Amino acid sequence: MNNPITFEDFIKVDFRVGTIIDVNDFPEARHPAYQLTIDFGDLGIKKSSAQITTRYKKEDLLQKQIVAIVNFPKKQIAKFMSECLVLAAVNGNDVILLNPENKVKNGSVVA
Repeated sequence: MNNPITFEDFIKVDFRVGTIIDVNDFPEARHPAYQLTIDFGDLGIKKSSAQITTRYKKEDLLQKQIVAIVNFPKKQIAKFMSECLVLAAVNGNDVILLNPENKVKNGSVVA
């Protein structure tokens, strides 16, 4: 186990479900990536960068629900400001987005 955390640390992390509403190429990124715009319902619209170009085409990502951490500080990536961290499983070079099995309300808490 790498760097164990306490339960109190874990409950500070805000995991939410959102729907990708826009996808753009991100040519300035160091590694191939997309710029995602994600609707988190009452939490609003947030942007994120994701290195998922190998598995996903832009048109396949539109309206896809994902899981993200929404309470990290914003992070500057090239000229883009990432406002949340989209979660994925990494299997070698394959990055697979985490998403709910069934459609849920945007902004739903992941527990």
